[in-house]
Amino acid sequence: MWFRFLKFDQITAMRIEVNPHIHLETVEQKQAEQIFALVDANRQYLRKWMPWVDYTHAVADMVRFIEDSELQFKENNGFNAAIYYGDVLCGVIGLHKVDWLNKATAIGYWLSEDRQGKGIMTDCCRAMIRYCFNELDLQKVQINCATANFKSQAIPKRLGFIQNGVLKASELLNGEFVDHIQFVLLRQQISY
Repeated sequence: MWFRFLKFDQITAMRIEVNPHIHLETVEQKQAEQIFALVDANRQYLRKWMPWVDYTHAVADMVRFIEDSELQFKENNGFNAAIYYGDVLCGVIGLHKVDWLNKATAIGYWLSEDRQGKGIMTDCCRAMIRYCFNELDLQKVQINCATANFKSQAIPKRLGFIQNGVLKASELLNGEFVDHIQFVLLRQQISY
């Protein structure tokens, strides 16, 4: 895995090579239509676990998301990256706010339905964890998953995260509050 930093209009973009078939690129405005089209094509599948899907109605909504992501990256407070399998965009993964004082962050992710079950997201999460511990010098990475989202829970379990507890009524999803399981991985726990 390697990291490449590029300068674009005073925003530094990043590319992470996950493996020979998968890479991540920080989201940019030029990807807005493509990411929106992927969300739109997977709307019914994604809305089951992603509350933002119902508020993403047009490319303009994706433009605003990318603007927020670019600002987040510029302020050194996490980032969102497009996931590419070969040359095909298939999802997004990101670091939510970075708590620099406590050296911690959380990973969030989604993947198109047709790319599920191929290990893509597990590999992407592993790359993000390495980035967090090796490049950002963080101590803790967290992943929160709805208690009924078993596919998403399988990823932190596979990567050696420890279940830290259940966050009651953590998210309003499709009109109902759902609980989240909080998974935590500390730097000293990793073996990859």
